[in-house]
Amino acid sequence: MRNLSPPEHRWAASSVCWGFFQFLRNFYNFAGAGMKPSFAFLLVMLGAVMNGQLVYENVSLLYPYGPQQHDHKNPKLDDGTSKEISLTVPFTFYGKKHQTLYVNNNGVVSFGVRVKQYTPDPFPLADGRPFVAPYWADVDNVLGGDIFYRETTDPMLLARITKNINHYFPKIPFTAIWAFVATWDHVAYYGSTSKKGNTFQAALTTDTKTSFIILNYEDIQWTTGKASGGDAKTGLGGTPAHAGFNSGDQTNFYNIPGSQTEAIINITQTSNVNIPGRWVFQVDEFKVTGVPTEVPKVAGSNNCWL
Repeated sequence: MRNLSPPEHRWAASSVCWGFFQFLRNFYNFAGAGMKPSFAFLLVMLGAVMNGQLVYENVSLLYPYGPQQHDHKNPKLDDGTSKEISLTVPFTFYGKKHQTLYVNNNGVVSFGVRVKQYTPDPFPLADGRPFVAPYWADVDNVLGGDIFYRETTDPMLLARITKNINHYFPKIPFTAIWAFVATWDHVAYYGSTSKKGNTFQAALTTDTKTSFIILNYEDIQWTTGKASGGDAKTGLGGTPAHAGFNSGDQTNFYNIPGSQTEAIINITQTSNVNIPGRWVFQVDEFKVTGVPTEVPKVAGSNNCWL
C-alpha cells in the first residue's frame, strides 16, 4: 500500500471558543437593554457567531436520507442487495469510470459485482472486487433497520458536500455536481436476540474529474453477526466488521484502523478530518490523501466547557 500522508487541516477550537465568548457578551448586552430574548433567538445568535465546522456538523453528521428524500429502499432480505443501479454521472474510482453500482445489505457499495459475503476479509482482496466498505459485516435488515439510497443533484446537498470537501481538502479545487448517498439506518445483525442497531452512511461525490468518498458513522452498537462467530446477545466477538475500500488492483486500498478488531465499534469517535465519526477519501486517482496509517486518538480535548 502507498504511504499515506497525515491530514493537513486541523480545526481551530480556540476560534470557536472566542466566537462563543462574543455570543455571551452580545447576549448580556441584549438582555441589559430590557429585552427578553427568546430561546429561538438565542439559537440563531449562537449559530451566527459559532460558524466553525464543529457546530455545522452537530446539526447532523449524516446527510439527509429516507422516504422524505425520495430514497429507494433495499428489500428485507438477509445478505440481499439492490438491483444494479445506473448512474447519470460516471464515478471514477481508482482510475476507472463506473456507470453502475450496487448497494449491498452487508455494508458495502460495490462496482460491477454484488457482494453477498457476510464475513469480511481484509484488503486488498485477491479476487479483484472493487468496492467501498463503510461497515462490512453480517447485516440482517429482516430483523431490523432499513437500507436507503439515491443519486442526487439537489443544490442544497451539493453545496453542503462542497463546503465539507473544501474544508477538509483546501488545496484541491472542487465543486460537487453529483452525489450518491447510501444509508444503513439502525440495521440489525444476523442471529440477533437484541435490539441493537447500527446507523452509518456512504456518500460518493464528483465534479466529473475528482472523486471523493465520505463515510459517516452516527451510531455503532454491534460488530459481528452470529454466523461470523459473534454473540447473539451482544453482537460482539468473532470476526468483527471491516471498513475501508478496495480498488481491485491488489495495490491500492485502505483499511480504516480498528477494522476486524473489537476497536471498530469505536469508529464513531475516530476520523481523518477531525470530525468524530467521519472519514473522507479522494479516490479518483491512485492515491489517497489525508489519512493516518495508525489508529487515531479519540478527538476532543480542545473543547469549550461552561
